[in-house]
Amino acid sequence: MDAAACPADVPPGEGHRAGEPGLRRASLAIFLAGIAVFAMLYVPQVLLPELARAFGISSAQSTLAVSVSTASLAVGLLVLGPISDRRGRTAILHGSLAAAAGLGVLVAVAPTWSVLLGLRGVQGLALAGLPAVAAAYLREELHGLVSTRAIGVFVSGNAIGGLTGRLLGGLLADLGGWRAATGGIALLGVGCAVAVRVLLPPSRRFLPMPRQGRLLRQLAAAVTDPVLLGLYGCAALLMGAFVAVYNAATFRLESPPYGLAPGLVGLVFLAYLLGSVSSVVGGELAGRFGRRLLVPVSIAVMVGGVALTLARPLPLFVAGLCVLTGGFFAAHGVASAWVAVRAGRRGRAVGQAASLYSFWYYVGSSVGGTLAGRAWDEGGWPAVVLLASGLSVAALVVALVLGRSRSR
Repeated sequence: MDAAACPADVPPGEGHRAGEPGLRRASLAIFLAGIAVFAMLYVPQVLLPELARAFGISSAQSTLAVSVSTASLAVGLLVLGPISDRRGRTAILHGSLAAAAGLGVLVAVAPTWSVLLGLRGVQGLALAGLPAVAAAYLREELHGLVSTRAIGVFVSGNAIGGLTGRLLGGLLADLGGWRAATGGIALLGVGCAVAVRVLLPPSRRFLPMPRQGRLLRQLAAAVTDPVLLGLYGCAALLMGAFVAVYNAATFRLESPPYGLAPGLVGLVFLAYLLGSVSSVVGGELAGRFGRRLLVPVSIAVMVGGVALTLARPLPLFVAGLCVLTGGFFAAHGVASAWVAVRAGRRGRAVGQAASLYSFWYYVGSSVGGTLAGRAWDEGGWPAVVLLASGLSVAALVVALVLGRSRSR
């Protein structure tokens, strides 16, 4: 079939099926890539109080260590997504992992706060390679019956990566400070990059998109579809709420009445294990009951978790984080798969649609994470809960509207 007549998101033939080695290798490689990318992206989150002390900056300023990377990652998605539709997925993925790991080593030896922020910004651009191509790669290279489940596995790798960055980062910070923490996570990134290079099957079903005119038409289609726009909005609102809670949680847990050390704060992020499970379970339930039901139900669970964190006893606060995390990753896993399916069925470029979804996801992370620092400085934990609850309820309204939409 002529490449000009077949968009890259609808390749001919069938992809790797359940039980085949190619499916196992692709799923494991993308899973490991997710661990590396999100460990490197979010390791500063558990280090925010220590960074504030080390560089003599405010709580709100310290959140920039996370926000600057997520903001530059969002920009990188707008570039790498369209490039992947023309040039392929795997080269971008391998290059981004290698560059991000190398930059992580440089972050660990940054002499000043300004240098650290600059390196984190460039690292965010490199980290954009994975979210820009992962969903499109899995949809192209795997059979349709297993691609949604594999995307759920990818999201679970994201959750475990976020957990690893925070948990291992906190433990390393107790041993050698923030430099040991960021350097150790960078070495983890190097190891995962090597494993992905060995494991990831080469693309067999990728067909390049035609030249610029077609790309621009595909982009216009991806930003005018009402269902896709609603999913982009959900991504920004949900991620803004989620990161706001976790950014501010590090300050709350190191403050009275808890007064936890960074290593113990990192243990609280074991709640991310529930996210790893809920993203996979959410994908299974979506196949049974439909995405239109699963997304708002998951968001409602998330809202309940945010409210529960208002409780003063530490076990109840941790329980709130667990509920919040489970609801968030279930909603995100189902919504990201929905984007890929929606774009593919409407003849749109999956890479562009997935990149736009991720763009708004990380815009929400950058904005919500920064606002969380200000909310904590000005109103403490109740102000953070008010911010996160407002964003989550807004996402719930959007999801309910999507559920009533007749467009499929």
